[in-house]
Amino acid sequence: MEFLLYLALGACAGVLAGLFGVGGGIIIVPVLVFSFQAQGFDPSILTHLAVGTSLATIIFTSVNAVREHHRRGAVLWPIFRWMTVGILMGAGFGALTAEAISGPNLQKLIGVFALVIAAQLALDVKPKASRTVPGKLGLTLAGSVIGWASAIFGIGGGSLTVPFLTWRSVPMQQAVATSSACGLPIALASALSFMILGWHDPLLPAHSLGFIYLPALLGIALTSMVFARLGARLAHRLSPKLLKRLFAALLFCVGLNFLV
Repeated sequence: MEFLLYLALGACAGVLAGLFGVGGGIIIVPVLVFSFQAQGFDPSILTHLAVGTSLATIIFTSVNAVREHHRRGAVLWPIFRWMTVGILMGAGFGALTAEAISGPNLQKLIGVFALVIAAQLALDVKPKASRTVPGKLGLTLAGSVIGWASAIFGIGGGSLTVPFLTWRSVPMQQAVATSSACGLPIALASALSFMILGWHDPLLPAHSLGFIYLPALLGIALTSMVFARLGARLAHRLSPKLLKRLFAALLFCVGLNFLV
């Protein structure tokens, strides 16, 4: 039953990755936390295990989403390159930050983050395009902050990268596409950091590779790679307003559950 849950979760994460430029982690992490609690994993490490596993799945989600966006010529590779420099540094520090936070407190932080994203989606709050794209240093600094926060919350950074790029006058479809590309280095650097940091933890369940739970990674990866391309196609065809609001309602419930 758990593996079927992981397959369904991967399908949802894949569509979200392609549609909104997010890695799906904002929904993967809460579902994995609930699943790991039901399986009796140790409370002190299950949140870190959920975050690390989520980041590892985003590697697979991002690949197909980026291929589809690149095929349509929507990825701004010069922006991607300089943001990646910062992302690689920030993601490592973010994993260290997350490890230093206790499991229950990390859940509360994720709950607050889910509520903020829910409000942003429900109210359709978007920064106005008021500035131009920064230079190499500015993109590197932005990437480091986004990589740091993404590693803590177990996300691909889309909920941070897309608003940043639209604020910097990048058209929405290109912002989503470039955000999807940035999700790959975020996931690679963060997942590797979580794997190393949890390598010798004695509380980990069987079939774990550091703070990455392999059965969940396999199930989510199998379906997310397929459905990410579907989400990317929908991003170029549909107005996702209703879907955003439904997703916001789900995140609101998740955030409240984590907090109370």
